[in-house]
Amino acid sequence: MRRSLFAALAAGCALAHAAPDQRITLCFERQEVQPWRTLDGGGLNFELLAEVARRTGVTFDYQSMPWKRCLEQLKSNQVGGAFAVSHNRERKSLGAYPGAGGAAGDAQADPSKRMHTDSYLLVRRKGSRLDWNGKSFLNLDGRIGFQLGYSVGDFLRAQGVAVDEGSQRSDELARKLIAGRLAGAAMGGGDATRLLRGPLGARLEIAPVPLIEKPYYLVLSHAFMASRPQLAARLWDAVEEVRTSPAYRKRERERMQLGGGY
Repeated sequence: MRRSLFAALAAGCALAHAAPDQRITLCFERQEVQPWRTLDGGGLNFELLAEVARRTGVTFDYQSMPWKRCLEQLKSNQVGGAFAVSHNRERKSLGAYPGAGGAAGDAQADPSKRMHTDSYLLVRRKGSRLDWNGKSFLNLDGRIGFQLGYSVGDFLRAQGVAVDEGSQRSDELARKLIAGRLAGAAMGGGDATRLLRGPLGARLEIAPVPLIEKPYYLVLSHAFMASRPQLAARLWDAVEEVRTSPAYRKRERERMQLGGGY
């Protein structure tokens, strides 16, 4: 009996020591992007991650912060990961994306392991002649704005257009646009939809053709990947399993039908 009790206590101590290894701090942008996330922990991203946590036995601790700071903390291994991160060549140095082994040097992230897909849209003043035909901008006279640290900046620069990266929030971009300081703004689909439904929406409109569509990922720090590669693989596999599950797909369709985003 005493031996059983000691064995149980030892097992409990082992679990207590192991538990911190199963806690992962994730940062995310301090901005609501419907239908994916809200600042109080709502939205499809958090629903997906909650089920990932349940399936893998981890606990996610969330920290909201300005997006550029979140990416800097990811790169410096101050957090275990960040979520809703799109992929580009420069961002490979920030952390590990799901891919061929999840290594930072992989040429491409694996889109089957994405959390979701969203579009960047061209927002313009109502009545503006500015447009995007899927290949180039038309009637562009001025700068295209985007939020600080957002990957759409690489896309805009590749088009050879003048850009403004001086805004932290989408509503700042909208006010610059309305004031005539920008010709247009490149915004995520959820942000653009939210703004058009708000008090600024009467003076704005969205160009018909999306600028670009991107997958968004759970990205893990290099330190996490180096120390727990098997857990990293389990997390990314679980993201795919949850995202493609009938229950989650039904929930996603319901949110989209409610007009939660593109």
